[in-house]
Amino acid sequence: MGKTKIHAVGGEPDKKKVHISGLKGGQRVKIVEGAPEKVVEEQVTRKQPLMTKSTKARTRGKKYKAARAKVDPKKTYSLDDATKLVKETSISSFPGSVELHIVLVKDKVNAQVELPHSTGKSKRVEITSDDTVKKLQAGKVDFDVLLASAAMMPKLVPFAKLLGPKGLMPNPKNGTLIDNPEKAAEKFRGNLLNIKTEKSAPLIHTVVGKVNQPENEIEDNIKAVVNSIGIKQIKRASISSSMGPGIKIALA
Repeated sequence: MGKTKIHAVGGEPDKKKVHISGLKGGQRVKIVEGAPEKVVEEQVTRKQPLMTKSTKARTRGKKYKAARAKVDPKKTYSLDDATKLVKETSISSFPGSVELHIVLVKDKVNAQVELPHSTGKSKRVEITSDDTVKKLQAGKVDFDVLLASAAMMPKLVPFAKLLGPKGLMPNPKNGTLIDNPEKAAEKFRGNLLNIKTEKSAPLIHTVVGKVNQPENEIEDNIKAVVNSIGIKQIKRASISSSMGPGIKIALA
């Protein structure tokens, strides 16, 4: 129990320190005027700490629950059955993407594959120029693929911290650092796909089509991605629509 200094009301401060037994936290004492010998406890109202907004538990709608009920979470589906099911379980009001999610044996996988069919997603391809440098100086990144010749690379080096984490820094491994970027631009706008593991985990997430595409096209694109990685490098895989449940798939 700490010691409390007591002041007389209306008089000179009493410098004598007095120990008051039984005083609870949040209380103070004062001398009542006219009765200096009487000590009265006065409750001090403490302000409550600011409450942070509690995170609301995520709730799923009826459509999603109905779609999820069609998928057996313990079952691994054949690729043929999975592509049919991914269409049935898409609950978006627009033609959603079909996403492929892969868990790999190891990380730092970086591959390039030319898909046999379109993914339905157009890519913004930019060829490095002085205008590109000006945009980067302003922190603007409005492209999905950046192509450059070796002569332009020194101008991009200052923006490595901006481009690198986004996987946009041109390099020869993924075919974006080339002698003739103009010629390669059309290829990248088409079905050429760069697949790369997450920065901190051996995971790959990529789009392989749209739910309104023919099933065989989605299957062909998935097979192309798997073949480019190597089936022995894959622990497990699943597909889902943009707004649908995951469906485990058998690759062997």
